[in-house]
Amino acid sequence: MISGQVPNHLVANARAGFLSSIKADVPAWQRIAAMHDMDGKTSDLVDLGAIPMPVESKTGTTVQDYIERHIQVEPTDWDITVFISHNALSDDRTGTLDQRVRGAAVNFNRHFNKLAYSALNAGDGSTYGLAYDGGNFYQNTHIDSGAAYQTAQDNLYALTLSMDNFETVRVAASTVRDDQGEYSGYNHNLLIVPPAYERIAANITSNPEDMATANRKMNPYANVVSYLVSPYLDSTAWVLVGADEVHKPLIFAMREQPNLQSAWFDPKAPDGGRYYFKFFARYNVFYGDWRLAFLGNT
Repeated sequence: MISGQVPNHLVANARAGFLSSIKADVPAWQRIAAMHDMDGKTSDLVDLGAIPMPVESKTGTTVQDYIERHIQVEPTDWDITVFISHNALSDDRTGTLDQRVRGAAVNFNRHFNKLAYSALNAGDGSTYGLAYDGGNFYQNTHIDSGAAYQTAQDNLYALTLSMDNFETVRVAASTVRDDQGEYSGYNHNLLIVPPAYERIAANITSNPEDMATANRKMNPYANVVSYLVSPYLDSTAWVLVGADEVHKPLIFAMREQPNLQSAWFDPKAPDGGRYYFKFFARYNVFYGDWRLAFLGNT
């Protein structure tokens, strides 16, 4: 809240903007989440399962079936409400207080990032909901109801990040099957790590030589997989994601984009009254196809 308690902004010849950084965030959440625009209080997201593969034509016709995937999404209300006092606004020598207050809405984009990467980190539980198959997003027993392929599949591991363990998870992700029992063909090309694992991630994804050996073996993942650092991951967690696919592992259900919902003046408030600004939005994050994300460790 901005009242008269900002004395240095009231000093003649003061210059603002040198002591804090308002970051113009690159929407990193778009690497792992797709936006779905809602048109009501709830929305039923449905999709057909995998397309059946060709079968040899023989006498008669072999009828192959699709399954349906379904989740229901409902947004959450979010707001940022701030004020600036009349006296602070009137006495501001820097001309920036009003701009800073009205610019509070930029933090919604940061909130998108926080929600997306927090959900990606917590998918081994139900804090952010469940996958479309009714289980945790990361689990050892994924089976699509009614699917032709009924063998349990696994996208949950407990392996410390290393070149060998990365390879284990990458191979598993590369051989995951769709509900028809065919290989999905997803390219899991983004390694997401907490800050403490950045050096390891950089070596796995960029070093042309295998850091795990002393004989200069080639690293086949160099410049094939990229990495991203997120502080919202647990300190030992890492996730391998198919980031360049049409679908994403997460879905943002957006009912109302961030907007300045209302602004009002309270003349009875201290400091000559207060100008209030309420920024509002309705959205939430949900899980998409679990095959697009593999949790290497929690």
